[in-house]
Formats: sequence, structure tokens, C-alpha cells
Amino acid sequence: MRTLLTIILLSLCVADAQAQYKLIWSDEFSYTGLPDSTKWSYDTGGNGWGNNELEFYTKADTANAVVRNGYLYLTARRQPTATSTATTRLVRPYTSARLVTKMKGDWLYGRIEVRAILPAGRGLWPAIWMLPTDWKYGGWPASGEIDIMENVGFMPDSIFGSVHTKSFNHVIHTQKTKGLFIRDPYTVFHTYAIEWTAQEIRFLVDGNIYSAFHNTGNGFAEWPFDQRFHLLLNIAVGGGWGGQKGIDDTVFPRSMVVDYVRVYQAAP
Repeated sequence: MRTLLTIILLSLCVADAQAQYKLIWSDEFSYTGLPDSTKWSYDTGGNGWGNNELEFYTKADTANAVVRNGYLYLTARRQPTATSTATTRLVRPYTSARLVTKMKGDWLYGRIEVRAILPAGRGLWPAIWMLPTDWKYGGWPASGEIDIMENVGFMPDSIFGSVHTKSFNHVIHTQKTKGLFIRDPYTVFHTYAIEWTAQEIRFLVDGNIYSAFHNTGNGFAEWPFDQRFHLLLNIAVGGGWGGQKGIDDTVFPRSMVVDYVRVYQAAP
């Protein structure tokens, strides 16, 4: 009887939590071809992205980003591509895609969730994350970053949820992060999410909270998360973290498969 009562109470709690939110934005990927251009744009290029990454992000290339059979496929490939900076011409050995919702999906607070299968392989660095749309408090990391899910291939089956701010970031080794072991992220869909309020950001996998970052009340240096943010989906290759143990070139191509992206906000 106690077990049954516990199940009933848990079910009521879940139903109550769901009732607190209203779906305001989503992509169910119920179409075929390039990602919906009314919802997604592309970050492009191969400038290293501040992390010494080795991929070139393409634009509107179905080899790297395509929707089919109800899923979004973001694919990293071993495909040398030329890129240039102001002073140097480089050839990046990999291509990938970095989708962004900026100016098409920008939110302050809510529940953001992405159901996905991650790409396995040493040197891969898939991420589901958020950046500020308006950069009110200055450049990175002052205006903040929310990493809903990151995985690095040399640490298989572990995912990480993190925030970065002026006071808390990986450059000065103060970032607020927590890892979680998942048995099968490369073969089974899991739902990666945050619940973001004015008081805290909670990190969840499959509806279970495993970490939380609280508003200290000490100003933007510790809590810049009172401004709107947008979502990014990408697979990086190499980089300061993802490439720490090298890159296994035998794994390519590899895809992150996304079932849906849903954004909820508090119901009126």
C-alpha cells in the first residue's frame, strides 16, 4: 500500500509540474530537408570558436544538418575545408553544423528540453547550450552561458551541465558544473533539460534533477541570467576540452540525432 501511495504521489507531482508550464516554441522535425529556417540559423566558419576547435561549421548543407524520418541529424564529417582569418588561410579537417535560434527563439526563464541521441567517438564534443541574445553585461563570460548538456568522447557515458559567468567560468577554474553518468547516451534517446527561474537554474535528465545553480543576489557577475538567451545545437571536433585525448578519425561520420526541441514557460 505504501508503494502504491508513493507512486500516486509522484504521479501527482509530475502532473502538477507539467501543469505549471505552457509550450511556447518547439520543433518536432515533422518535415524533410534542411532545418526550418523560421526557427534555426547557422553559425558558420572555422575560426576555432575560442576553444581551438578543428571543425568548419557549414551553412544549409544537408551533409551536416538535415531532417528526415522525424529526426534532426547533425553530422560531423572528416572533410577538409578551407577557411581564412584576417592573416591566415587554414584548412580545417572536419565539417559539422552549429544551429542557433537567435532572433527566432529567445527566452527569459522557462523549461528548455531537447530529446537526443549523442554521437560517440574520441574527439567529439556535442553540446546543447544557450548564449545571451543581447550581451547586456559585456562579452563572454560576463553576460553568461548555460550548458544544458555537454559530452566529450574521451569520457564516454558522462554528460555535464554547467553555467559560466564573470565570477564563475572555466578560464579561471571556477565554473559551476556537475557531471552525470548515463548508461546509454549513444544508443538511446534521453531528454536533456533545464528549468530556469529568477531564483535558480535546475539541470535535468529524463525529468530527474541532478544539479542546480542558485541566484546569489550578488549582481550580474554571479547571476547574469535575468536576460533573454537563445539555444544552440552543435558537434565540435577537438578543442581544448573535446580534443584532450586526441581524435579518433575512424569514427566519422557521426551524428547527434534530435527527436524534438521544446520550450515551455510558466502558465498564466
